[in-house]
Amino acid sequence: MIRPIFAMVRKDLQLFFSDRRAVIMTIVAPIAIASFFGSIFSGNGGEPARIPVAVVDADGSAISKGIVAGAQGDRTLKVSTPSADEARAQVKAGTVTVAVIIPTGFGDAAGRAFFTSSDKPRLGMWYDPSHAAELGLVRGIMTEHVMQSVSAEMFTGDQGRRLVDETLNQLDTISLPGRQQALLRDLLQSARQFYSEPATPSASGSTRRRGITLPYEVAEEAVTSGENVAYNGYAHSFAGMCIQFLLFASIDLGVGILLERQRGLWKRLRSAPISRMALLAGKAASGAVVSLLTLSVSFAFAMIVFGVRIHGSVVGFIAVALATAVMASTFGLLIAAVGKTPGGTRGIASLSVLLMVMLGGAWVPSFIFPAWLQRLTVVIPARWAVDGFDAMTWRGLGLPAALVSSAVLLAFAIVFGALAVARFRWEEA
Repeated sequence: MIRPIFAMVRKDLQLFFSDRRAVIMTIVAPIAIASFFGSIFSGNGGEPARIPVAVVDADGSAISKGIVAGAQGDRTLKVSTPSADEARAQVKAGTVTVAVIIPTGFGDAAGRAFFTSSDKPRLGMWYDPSHAAELGLVRGIMTEHVMQSVSAEMFTGDQGRRLVDETLNQLDTISLPGRQQALLRDLLQSARQFYSEPATPSASGSTRRRGITLPYEVAEEAVTSGENVAYNGYAHSFAGMCIQFLLFASIDLGVGILLERQRGLWKRLRSAPISRMALLAGKAASGAVVSLLTLSVSFAFAMIVFGVRIHGSVVGFIAVALATAVMASTFGLLIAAVGKTPGGTRGIASLSVLLMVMLGGAWVPSFIFPAWLQRLTVVIPARWAVDGFDAMTWRGLGLPAALVSSAVLLAFAIVFGALAVARFRWEEA
């Protein structure tokens, strides 16, 4: 049984390497696309992109000017100050993600609402619905700058002093219990006296207005395989793109079997002294060898050119690669078993592969999926393959993590292979 399987694998490999297009699509294409995606998501592309935001100041008060100045100094935003009509047109055209509208009277209304329960002014935001995720980020950033500008002006600026005096004079008309009115009056008078003191110069000699700011700083640390080991986005992109093209190669394997069956090749092979199991095993073995070759060449390129390293277990990496290759080849057999015509089968299989790769997290992070869809991805083999390669490369996890992914991938391979054997038709109906 071993000899005929070996002969079939050798024949399939000779046919594969004789087709330059097949070699390019199977080996070169994943390297090129993975390199592109890796350069985008590796975090080493220079200055990070900032969110384009338009701020329309229809108020012109000291508070609104402080908000604009704070937003312009934020490293996350790229702020422009067009007119309202220009801002709406820019959002509509997609050149600006969010337009922040500071309406007339915002400064006075925000100052009054800072100390009392008077009506709060509305800060308008026009946003591009295709960038809805950025809206929440811009909203949080603008909250910080609004609070800082309003508090600074209320305690140190001319507009703030006027509003504080106005609030103090109107305390008797505010519907608060007597004790709370007295406490609020003491608070306003003490706060105004405290913040009216000359500001202490900073180390650079500047004396900025003091307002309410965030009471903490963030200490960011990327957790990877070890200390001083930077995240290498190429590791993830090569894993995802390799798996995608392995599954596409499995489509070619399945469609090729369908074409051979149409030509009567499989009917003739049945007359040879070779069992059906040996014939299918030979096809699966040749597909696994091509898949393993693709993974080896692609990751070797990533290691040499982009510095991808196996920070986890080398044995675990090999185990994941072998399990992934076997899973992809048996998936090709399943395609041949359930498919009817080569043309129709290729279209349906391509759609299935694209869905598998997308849900497996090879294209976009799975955290943006709805919760029910994230739970559904556990039945997607591509997810286990991507997680296995990530665990062995930049995450630096041990052999047990690889064994889990490999076991699940081999379970998928067994299911695919069993279904293929049960459903395979040896001649055209």
